[in-house]
Amino acid sequence: MSRFWSPFVKDLVPYVPGEQPKLTRLIKLNTNENPYGPSPKALEAMRGELNDNLRLYPDPNSDRLKQAVAEYYGVSSGQVFVGNGSDEVLAHIFHGLFQHGAPLLFPDVSYSFYPVYCGLYGIAFEQIALDEQFQIRVEDYAKPNGGIIFPNPNAPTGCLLALEAIEQLLQANPDSVVVVDEAYIDFGGQTAISLVDRYDNLLVTQTLSKSRSLAGLRVGLAVGHPDLIDALERIKNSFNSYPLDRMAIVGAAVAFEDREYFDETCRQVIDSREALVAQLQAKGFEVLPSAANFIFARHPQHDAAELAARLREQGVIVRHFKQARVAQFLRITIGTPQMNQALVDALG
Repeated sequence: MSRFWSPFVKDLVPYVPGEQPKLTRLIKLNTNENPYGPSPKALEAMRGELNDNLRLYPDPNSDRLKQAVAEYYGVSSGQVFVGNGSDEVLAHIFHGLFQHGAPLLFPDVSYSFYPVYCGLYGIAFEQIALDEQFQIRVEDYAKPNGGIIFPNPNAPTGCLLALEAIEQLLQANPDSVVVVDEAYIDFGGQTAISLVDRYDNLLVTQTLSKSRSLAGLRVGLAVGHPDLIDALERIKNSFNSYPLDRMAIVGAAVAFEDREYFDETCRQVIDSREALVAQLQAKGFEVLPSAANFIFARHPQHDAAELAARLREQGVIVRHFKQARVAQFLRITIGTPQMNQALVDALG
């Protein structure tokens, strides 16, 4: 059927998401899902939306959710954009803010969707090498660019860039949009949203898929200067007026309002991460310092692909990346203590 394709389609290299196996007995530590369920209050609010009103369109502006996000972060709702998962929010950012001719800059070991969006929207890009410790060096981004984007903490490494370093990057690039992709920030970092009022070129994206356990709901957001948000709204309203359904708007809003549950589950994940790091180090693994709900680890005596295959035989799935620099690492999602113990036992 390819004779009907638009010419550019044949050159696209699509993103490959982590495996979602059909077998339920497997222990899934490969896609960074939260082992703890969503806020019970959020679930209750979503059940309340399952009524006759589903025949009506949802609020195209998702005002209830924007207000909840604005109150949580101490910004105005005019500084908040929401979309169908942070991947859609990122797509609108690439489309609306990065098409300036000069190359987009992002790390060489990073979220593999970035080059995919560049292919989709015809954006030139340059991948900037992380240092030997797999950290971002801010000074390496001091070159002409059409924008900068990076996850913080970085994925798949889990390494965190300090707020002071982000501020240096913003000051050095006043004429470029700098996007900080904070999918994992709640597991040990400090959000750069605290800087948006000082830098009109900063845009921070987040997702409710990880720390708020709503990967199945598809809700993402961006916070930044109203001018940047306006660009995203223009793209969104030229693409899909209703990206969030009635359940998503109310469920996501209540997930932000239920701070107690959020704080408790994040703390449990962080405690489990530190315990698992200690157990893996005791087995001879080298583990990069992680501020995420996953760890990036390698063993000097064992091939990572072989380890992943043998773990799978034991019913435990982890993520292995084939990219040369990180081919000997495994990315392991933090599960419940029981799930983590199953991993350690399988390694034994």
